[in-house]
Amino acid sequence: MHLALLYGAYGWLALIGGMHFTIDVGAQYIRGGRTPGPETTLYFGLNSAFALGQVAFGLLGIWLAWKNPTLLDQPPVMALSLLACLGWLAIAFGTMEYWEPKATTGLFGLILLAAFSTR
Repeated sequence: MHLALLYGAYGWLALIGGMHFTIDVGAQYIRGGRTPGPETTLYFGLNSAFALGQVAFGLLGIWLAWKNPTLLDQPPVMALSLLACLGWLAIAFGTMEYWEPKATTGLFGLILLAAFSTR
């Protein structure tokens, strides 16, 4: 159960990061929904960093769960994962006006806590 929750948590993180990038960066760019300017640059930069950071961290977590699942049980790795989740939540609540990144990142944190409680 523990390993399935780890795969679920980090897989969910990679999935939501990819979806966030596709919807908030790719679709906005293709549609041309934002006029060029500093605010648009900040919007694309913030959302790109947010989403691609989630994808990279999620893929790293999946790779670690596949190669060495006992490493993810170590307290420093658990703390790093929870701090990353809190950081993404802080960015989402501080800079994003829509609720989806907040909810999906919060769900990642809940799945992560469930995985860590079953170790």
